[in-house]
Amino acid sequence: MRVILVQKTENRLNLTQAACLYQLILQLIIGLKYDINIHRLFTDGDELAVFAEVVSKSYWGKDAIDNHDTAAYHDLMVREEHQEVKGNKAFVVKYKIANWYFASQQSADKFASAPQKYEPRYNGFCANALSLGEGLIPMSGKVREFFGDQLHLFYAERGRQRWMKGEWQSSQKQANSAWQALRNG
Repeated sequence: MRVILVQKTENRLNLTQAACLYQLILQLIIGLKYDINIHRLFTDGDELAVFAEVVSKSYWGKDAIDNHDTAAYHDLMVREEHQEVKGNKAFVVKYKIANWYFASQQSADKFASAPQKYEPRYNGFCANALSLGEGLIPMSGKVREFFGDQLHLFYAERGRQRWMKGEWQSSQKQANSAWQALRNG
């Protein structure tokens, strides 16, 4: 998401004030369920630009994808057997203002060393909902599938089956477009 706040020179907010204001506004607009991950803040003349991103988390907390171990899902045996792997609160990595839990220290270390490789597409929101233009639907991590080398999460098995039986590349293209539109505001 990108927001540009235009400030008069004599009434300029500092970056910290602007970041807090931006988070507050987004929290009010999209609800308290999503925290905002601020990527960059910079000023250009009299404009202040803020780039932010939301992550799918538990309703009352900061736990990403319902404590499922996203790195373990990349293990070939886990993928083939479609096993559910819950994380342990002893093995946590903080990333994008969320707590990502893992079943082992080895799994947590893998994720910490390359989170972009192991995080689910669309920050853990439902791939099918995005492809259908339904917006950001948070996921638990139970219903999932790999398309290419990327982990995709789904709200329900029906959505996963739609991608499996159909032309998943087309669905992914639609989801990518929706994701970019949401990120760009």
